[in-house]
Amino acid sequence: MVMTMDDVDRFEAFRPRLEAVAYRLLGSASEAEDAVQETFLRWQGADTGRIEVPEAWLTKVLTNLCLNQLTSARARRETYVGQWLPEPLLAGDPMLGPADTAEQRESVSYAVLVLLERLSPNERAVYVLREAFDYPHREIAEILDITEASSQQILHRAKKHVADGRARTEIDEAAARRIIDEFLAAAASGRTEPLVQLLTGDAIAIGDGGGKVPARARAFEGARAVATFMRGLFKPSAAKRALVGGSADVYAWTANGDPALVMVVDGRVIGVMCLEIAPDGIAAFRSQVNPDKLERVTRLWAAGDHGEPLLTV
Repeated sequence: MVMTMDDVDRFEAFRPRLEAVAYRLLGSASEAEDAVQETFLRWQGADTGRIEVPEAWLTKVLTNLCLNQLTSARARRETYVGQWLPEPLLAGDPMLGPADTAEQRESVSYAVLVLLERLSPNERAVYVLREAFDYPHREIAEILDITEASSQQILHRAKKHVADGRARTEIDEAAARRIIDEFLAAAASGRTEPLVQLLTGDAIAIGDGGGKVPARARAFEGARAVATFMRGLFKPSAAKRALVGGSADVYAWTANGDPALVMVVDGRVIGVMCLEIAPDGIAAFRSQVNPDKLERVTRLWAAGDHGEPLLTV
């Protein structure tokens, strides 16, 4: 089929939404871009004149490509070195998609992206399409070739799995900044007790180095273990400077809608630490330090002005 400029324009108008869907489904910006590009190739080869609702057709093609990717990704992650965490996205990245409702914001939060890894591909697809993009169950059923009743049942299971693993509460930007300031002051103090006071009793700290940057294979669990780790992490040393190529500037920022710390060396983002906040303290630190998963973040960071760092380690 011969593709017209109108066909290209229709696809490009919908590309941001496709990328946002694919990112939530895959937890990877680079894989999301690949899935959207493959969807474009399918669109290019289709008889677009016979497609009555392009948005529905494109969403169905993309979703099924992502489901296939999720199936193969599970096998790859069994051999992944260390812990696997999603690729973080900083505030302002268009791939984050809509954030008008609490459900939309939660669906792209780092903590929920981690929990979505527990779901089956179909559960993840139904959850994303319904919670993040408000697709009716009738359309979800058509996209996934299931019944409308099955879509409703799958959503119920998926929401229960996600809710069972959540400790998060929404906090405003000022409160998040206050918590980060308190945490950095405690971490820089060199003492464990101030850190323990800021954490929940069952707090965890986990990192993804992808075998390219040192990261513990198992999570630190419990307030004291996490506090001890954080105290050491923020203690300056020549060995750490040699490892990352210099002193790291630490900025308070937002990643996936959550408070985060961004560590930067000479304009290159070397780590993004996402904080999960519960009513009684910081419940989790999830750090992405795999350089392969920080390329997009680094590009976006380089394009903006972020003021002075809060701390240099």
